[in-house]
Amino acid sequence: MARPRRIVLVRHGESEGNEDDSIYERVPDHALALTEKGVRQARATGERLRELFGRERISAYVSPYRRTHQTLAAFELDPQLLRVREEPRLREQDWGNWQDREDVRKQKAYRDAYGHFFYRFAQGESGADVYDRAGAFLESLWRSFEKPDHPPNVLIVTHGLTMRLFCMRWLHWTVAEFESLSNPGNAETRTLELGKDGRYHLDRPFEQWCTPRSYGSCT
Repeated sequence: MARPRRIVLVRHGESEGNEDDSIYERVPDHALALTEKGVRQARATGERLRELFGRERISAYVSPYRRTHQTLAAFELDPQLLRVREEPRLREQDWGNWQDREDVRKQKAYRDAYGHFFYRFAQGESGADVYDRAGAFLESLWRSFEKPDHPPNVLIVTHGLTMRLFCMRWLHWTVAEFESLSNPGNAETRTLELGKDGRYHLDRPFEQWCTPRSYGSCT
């Protein structure tokens, strides 16, 4: 098994929806583009990634959304070292009908009170739904490590919530631990690094906005 030395997760750069959520009334979520600021953020992250990867090969997986594809392109990684696969299971959480902005804002308030993991948007997904597909992707990813020539680097370009849920699944966090963490900023990275103990460790934690309080005995 050729496990990679590192698995780098990246949130897309600032999108038109991050800048102004009224655009969701006119443009589908998957079609939103990066802003000029988002492109600059992605280019800056690309500089750091090129330094990190050097001349090593990279297996990249990208959400099928426009903003994630644009983020990956802005990294300007060497195409001779890069293998790219579009992965629908890495897409953003489905928010449902975004045309009614006020309804979505109310639902976001309900979600904040109810919990990000269990609350399901009307006609959309819950965090638990995204967790399930992130887990299915993780299993496929792990099977790819069985190939002896697997690249030493994996790059995953996705969305903030999906990043947290991927790490939750990989690192076996509880729901309470997940709920206590904030999304990374636009174009921010988190890296799972293979340690000498044969296990992957997160290079830096997600920002924690509260102390996790579990219902059960899990720690």
